[in-house]
Order: sequence, then C-alpha cells, then structure tokens
Amino acid sequence: MNNIPSSQELFDVTGKVAIVTGATGAFGAAAAMGLAKAGAKVMCTGRKPATLEPLVKEITDAGYDAIFEAGDPVSHDDNKRIVAKTVDAYGGIDIVVTAAGVSKPAPIVDQSVEDWEMVMDVNVKGTWLMLKEAGKVMIEQGRGGKVIIVSSTRGKLGMANYAAYSPSKAATDLIAKSLGCEWGPHKINVNAIAPTVFRSPLTQWMFEDDAFYKNFLRRIPIGRLGEAEDFIGSVLFLSSKASDFMTGAIMYVDGGYTAG
Repeated sequence: MNNIPSSQELFDVTGKVAIVTGATGAFGAAAAMGLAKAGAKVMCTGRKPATLEPLVKEITDAGYDAIFEAGDPVSHDDNKRIVAKTVDAYGGIDIVVTAAGVSKPAPIVDQSVEDWEMVMDVNVKGTWLMLKEAGKVMIEQGRGGKVIIVSSTRGKLGMANYAAYSPSKAATDLIAKSLGCEWGPHKINVNAIAPTVFRSPLTQWMFEDDAFYKNFLRRIPIGRLGEAEDFIGSVLFLSSKASDFMTGAIMYVDGGYTAG
C-alpha cells in the first residue's frame, strides 16, 4: 500500500498549463478560476477581449497565473494562434478545457438553417479545431495530458426545440470517445463533463420562473439546480493524476438528472 499517493499528489495540477475556451461563460470561467487557484497556468480564450480582460484581471489580482487571447472558436487560424501563444507564453500545453458553446432552441420547422449551422459550428467544429491544434502540441511533447470537453445531459437526452443543441452535444461526446481511443497510446486522457442546468446569465430565467423551476426540480434527485462550485471538482479530477486510468468517459454532473 506504500504506492498509494496522497490526495494532494492525486489532484495536484501545480505548474500545469491549461487552455480554457469559452472562458467567460459560466463553465469556462469556473474552470479557468478553479484551475488557476489550484496552481495551473491558464490561457483564457473567447471571442471578446472586453470580457476576457476582467476575468484574467480577477485571477491575477488574486495572485494566480492567467493570460488571455481572443479568437473565434470556429476559425482554424484563430485556434492555431491561440495554441501558439500559449506555447510561447508557458512552454507547452498539459490541459485543454473546451467550454465554448451556444444554444439556439426552437422548433425545427421554425429554426433557421443559419441558427442550426451556428450551433453545430461553435459546439462541434470549435471543439474539433481546438483539439486538432492543441493535440499536435501535446502529442509532440510526449508527456501526456488531459482534455475535458464540456458537454451536456442533452447529449444523452432529447428535448423539444433542441434538434440542434442535443445532436451537437452527442457529437462532442463521441469526439471524447474517439479521441480517448486515438490518444490513449500518447497518455492523453480525453473525457467529457455533461452538466444539467447550472446558474448562469443564460439560464437565470429558469431560476426566476417559479413554475418551470419547480417542475424541473422534480427530475433532479438532489433537489436543486447546479452552481459553479458544483462543476469545478469534476474539472480538477479530470485534469489531474486522479483520472489517469479514465478516458473516453462522459461524466454526468447533474444532481442525478440522468439516473432515473
């Protein structure tokens, strides 16, 4: 039993270099702040410098290490640039969290082709492009790494008006599974986190609509919706040595929503 590591060793990400896409969204911001507080060096990325700068300032003012580089998640050139800037600043890449995402719920007969394409582009293509470029670096480094794709319970469960979003998250789940197989020999673990509804500016209406809120809670055994602090534990687990024998998995962080 002497080879059993301590909890500190298991979850240690000190000095690791992380890229977080969608860093100003609810999940991305939680991941960026949580990883930085755990000792990682974090590249925060998203579309707008004006929203990235305050996040990075909050992290660095608290004494942690973070930088930002704005870019469009569906631009191949932007993803190349973000990866290159990360390597230039920090010397490599150990962790990638793809949290950039969008939802445009609507009945399929009313939804525009443009909205459907936007959801697919940001959620699927954006994930694919970042991992394509970051993966090149991680494989060449030869030191393994951790990839976390932010998915959704909607990747497993359908829902009315989600004929774009749900299939997009099913696709990212299969990116995790496919790359788990592909990158296993390189000791790069690829997993997905699938949350249910968490509090964010986009979901605040769900918390404020009493009838919807009470009806939704009937499906959640734990009896509440998610908060940012409910998310970061799974990120740290999947970013650390604790998850070394886990790849291609979908981790449901959903209060039991998909359990029954």
